[in-house]
Amino acid sequence: MTLAKVLDPAITGPASRYVFEQQHAQLSSAVEQLAGLRFSIVLSAKWESSGLFYGEARAELRDEIRLLRHRYSNKIDEIAMDYGIQAAMEAQEGVERAVIVPSGMAPPPQPPAELAGYHDI
Repeated sequence: MTLAKVLDPAITGPASRYVFEQQHAQLSSAVEQLAGLRFSIVLSAKWESSGLFYGEARAELRDEIRLLRHRYSNKIDEIAMDYGIQAAMEAQEGVERAVIVPSGMAPPPQPPAELAGYHDI
């Protein structure tokens, strides 16, 4: 019997099926989080390179992109540790192939100068 047959939910008991389904749902959630991070990276990079932001706003976008890339890398590592390297590689390839940013997504309007130093909490 191969390992794939041992993990086949069709031939496992009810408890094993439940565990398998839970793991599958958790992996799907992790892949969705990875896709969200990828979308944010691509969108932020698009805005940063648009030429609409200058000075401090552009520097903030670059810092945000660095943070997002770090979180993206950590999420891939987390998937690899929890579900195996193959699952992490497949998740990364799938996300990088599927995530796109629509061409019409404009950056958010910049706040008026009198509100430039304030951020929502």
